[in-house]
Amino acid sequence: MTFQAATATPRRAMTPVAFVRGVVAAYRRYGRDPAEALARGQVQPDVAGSADGRVTAAQFEALAGHAMRELDDEALGWFSRRLPWGTYGMLCRASITAPNLEVALKRWCRHHRLLTEDVLFELAVSGETATVSLREQRDLGPLREFCLVTLLRYVLGFSCWAVDSAIALSAAEFPYPEPGHVSVYPTIFCKHVRFDADGARIVFDKHYLSLPLTRSAADLDSMLKGALRLTVLPYRRDRLLVERVRRVLREARGRILGAEDVASELALSTRTMHRRLREEATSLRDLKEEAKLELAKQELMRGRTPIKRIAEIAGFRNEKSFSRAFRTWTGASPREFRGRYR
Repeated sequence: MTFQAATATPRRAMTPVAFVRGVVAAYRRYGRDPAEALARGQVQPDVAGSADGRVTAAQFEALAGHAMRELDDEALGWFSRRLPWGTYGMLCRASITAPNLEVALKRWCRHHRLLTEDVLFELAVSGETATVSLREQRDLGPLREFCLVTLLRYVLGFSCWAVDSAIALSAAEFPYPEPGHVSVYPTIFCKHVRFDADGARIVFDKHYLSLPLTRSAADLDSMLKGALRLTVLPYRRDRLLVERVRRVLREARGRILGAEDVASELALSTRTMHRRLREEATSLRDLKEEAKLELAKQELMRGRTPIKRIAEIAGFRNEKSFSRAFRTWTGASPREFRGRYR
């Protein structure tokens, strides 16, 4: 069971044929013939058997959806017991009434254990980051990659849909060697992917956890009626993007950051960052001005730092340009502002 995305399905073939072979392996496990499922997905035998082939999201959707129903196993043979059709829908229903994403993910982790203990979901928060990880309790064999990738995409897809926001991953890690189809991982997860790690996990800004769930039970009914999608397309809207940019700019403290620097901190391309900021009715230039003003006001209110040093901290080349900009922002010079605050 998977989740509809906020954008249209791409026609470009991106899903590795290795995952197609994972579906075929599920049929072998149950002693069934995958021919009808492959036909539903319009997957030709030569493609299914190729070393580095790809299928489109729509093809894989049709293939996997038919297999899950025909085999009555949404886990597609990964676990020691089958998960009947509708299992992950039930997991969504158990999580959708949570007040925010953190509570929803804690429910997801707890309730998934009722489905199987072969793998355990865990949510951890440390510093500014949150991590959803998978702990393997049994050998997943040749289906290991297919299982771990899909389970993390399930929880990420549900989370994005539930809060109606992209959740920008800062890292994704997997406990197996780099596969031949590694080029698809940045599309599925993020730029920063590591293999041969000590476990499977996704890492993101902890502030996403406080976002409220915006979906109702009726929304969930509608979503679950839609087509299955094991490869979830990314949401374009990131409800935390503006705040994430502000945080990067605040932490610069004197370093002059260009658009490329900020985008790199956010694990985005410069073009994508600018486009998404426009969608949020702002720009990097406006956010830079805002960050400079807030930083300058904080330093002035402390009352001890020399004006020249505050100009440097706020990212100005000299005191004169800082004073001119500050007067434009506030109607007062830095010294007048400090005097009024005192």
